[in-house]
Amino acid sequence: MNKTAVYPGSFDPVTLGHLDIIRRAASMFDRLNVTVMVNTAKTPLFLTEERVKILEEATADIPGVEVDSFHGLLIDYCREKGIHIAVRGLRAITDFEYELQIAQTNHELSHGELDTMFLTTDLRYSYLSSSTVKEIASFGGDISACVPSFVVPLLYEKYSKKH
Repeated sequence: MNKTAVYPGSFDPVTLGHLDIIRRAASMFDRLNVTVMVNTAKTPLFLTEERVKILEEATADIPGVEVDSFHGLLIDYCREKGIHIAVRGLRAITDFEYELQIAQTNHELSHGELDTMFLTTDLRYSYLSSSTVKEIASFGGDISACVPSFVVPLLYEKYSKKH
């Protein structure tokens, strides 16, 4: 049986923590759809198309990963693709509270068709978030330990255009 899961997120930008979850989840499934979703509560720095391209480059060496994007509800994406498992990463207990509520909502709205699997982030990356990375980059701080090396100049370029 072909098992596919989705790892949804805004990935603005993708961090080494995201890549940790992607690598580990990809080894558990035949295919992992890493899907850039629109989060209406956030104003993205990178366009959706840019985030997709960045993710494609960042995951090019990971077998079974497919990068995609979707504007809408995760359950609609999963129905469209025939996916029944969503993967989410957890850094801290605050993530769990937030993610549990979303997982339960998705399970209910999908009439039990979508389950969520939680993976805890490697301790090396437990402090990382895209928001933190953007904050550091906006002040010219060193983000080289936070994101893939090719993403560093892309972030600095975005902020140099903003200033």
